[in-house]
Amino acid sequence: MTTAVTNTTATNAATTAKTATDKSGWGSLGAGDFLQLLTTQLKNQDPTQPVDNSQMVAQLAQFSTLSNSTDMAATLKTISDQLATLNSKFA
Repeated sequence: MTTAVTNTTATNAATTAKTATDKSGWGSLGAGDFLQLLTTQLKNQDPTQPVDNSQMVAQLAQFSTLSNSTDMAATLKTISDQLATLNSKFA
């Protein structure tokens, strides 16, 4: 039973990831996709053998790191654009 649930979860996650990748590449996966995969994993887990807490914490930490990196990249892009505008005014 556990193997069937685990395989189903892995298959669902792989299908969702492949569909998203086929549409427009890895760059299109975001926070909503991560949360959808996480909730699907939690819904389909075996209640007698839930996901290991350390694995869950690791996944959430990875999501947090990715989110912070994305925010930082957006901020750096804004700063770069503003510097380019400033340079063009004084050049």
